[in-house]
Amino acid sequence: MLDKKTTRRSALGALAGAGAITLAAPHIATAASHGTTWKIQTSWPGGAGLQIFKDWCATIQEKTGGELAFQPFGANDVVGDFQLYDAVKNGVLQAVNPFTIYVQGIIPAGVFLSSYPLGLRNPHEWDVFFYGLGGLEMARELYAAQGMHFVGPVHHGPNIIHSKVPIRSIDDFRGRKMRLPGGMVAEVFTEIGAETTVLPGSEIFPALEKGTIDVADYVGPAVNYSLGFSQVTKYISMGPPGFMSLYQPVDLMDITVGMDSWNALSPQMQQFVEMETHVYSDMHHAAIQKADQEAWAKFEADGTEVTRLSQDDVELMTEVAVPIWFKYANRDKSSARIFKTQLDYMMSGSLGYVTPEQIEGLSLDL
Repeated sequence: MLDKKTTRRSALGALAGAGAITLAAPHIATAASHGTTWKIQTSWPGGAGLQIFKDWCATIQEKTGGELAFQPFGANDVVGDFQLYDAVKNGVLQAVNPFTIYVQGIIPAGVFLSSYPLGLRNPHEWDVFFYGLGGLEMARELYAAQGMHFVGPVHHGPNIIHSKVPIRSIDDFRGRKMRLPGGMVAEVFTEIGAETTVLPGSEIFPALEKGTIDVADYVGPAVNYSLGFSQVTKYISMGPPGFMSLYQPVDLMDITVGMDSWNALSPQMQQFVEMETHVYSDMHHAAIQKADQEAWAKFEADGTEVTRLSQDDVELMTEVAVPIWFKYANRDKSSARIFKTQLDYMMSGSLGYVTPEQIEGLSLDL
């Protein structure tokens, strides 16, 4: 197993270059006399995200000399998006690549294991949390209690909002029927007047097409374009320049494995899967961002208009979000412990996102 204090940089260093991976594989392959195939399902329903996932899965068998292989499935191919955790716990799937926010249904503290409104705002800040401030250990403790092993986070980018009407301020969300992933994100938008509903990603397009919803958040430009969102909406709403998404600025996925499947691996293979998750996260994030740059021109060609919220909207939404942070953090001790780690970081000289004045009168039940 990797030492708990191993940083992302050192893990990647151990795998630097394809040659290093190739050299490691024969040693790993001698740990077992026969290969194991994991069925692994992602939350990506299509587009660049699904293709990147499948391409990565296709590399595992060669890298391990046949000891381990990943059989990939897209969203809903085996089970529905909201049944992924049951499937991995009961062995229908050996591993999953979900949007981490979905785990809040069984682990309340999971709301703080992924991006939340006005919280940590850049991918490297989440890496600091997971690999520098003890977040990985806290996540694994919570998942283990559910019969699962949290291998590590996977970056892809911020979420954006597609709309049939222009959204030029947070007041424009009032009364709009809006798809969100639930939890804290939905509560913040409900507080500012939206009529929120929870839908998996695969159901967003038909809901927009039928007019069941007016507004929908989902992931980034490339995936959303490939899913046809420009055909059923005219506008994309984002934060001020440089702040694409106020509500999920670093939407995270992860690799989670059923505990029985994890424990069946040799220590060397467990280390390989952990390190390979770092590789996948970097590759996935960069490839998604590259595809996003190409997608913006396609949206423009289709006549999609990008609207931006203002800095005043950032401040107003922060006023709404901060008390909701504390509400969710005080649901149980684990939530409070994880959030306190992030809050200290956000209030530190490194970030300064939160001031003492903003949390005055609010407390954590630790």
